[in-house]
Amino acid sequence: MHILHLLIIVYIVVLFGRVLTSWFPPPRPGTPGAAVTQFLRDVTEPVLAPVRRVIPPAGPFDLSVTVVIFVLFILAGRIK
Repeated sequence: MHILHLLIIVYIVVLFGRVLTSWFPPPRPGTPGAAVTQFLRDVTEPVLAPVRRVIPPAGPFDLSVTVVIFVLFILAGRIK
């Protein structure tokens, strides 16, 4: 498997992790859950923020994650 393909798949998993953590109340500061949530936010926000400027949230739904995952799946399929 190509290393770039693997990195894209790992990033997609990280994006899904961010989505999952957004469904729950934020953990208390200083807990392991807060550290994981912050890590996921720090890793994904640089990619999601520019997309969010082009495609604003539709009510409570952040479509930027869907767009980024869709594009990454296309890229991963082309790299194989």
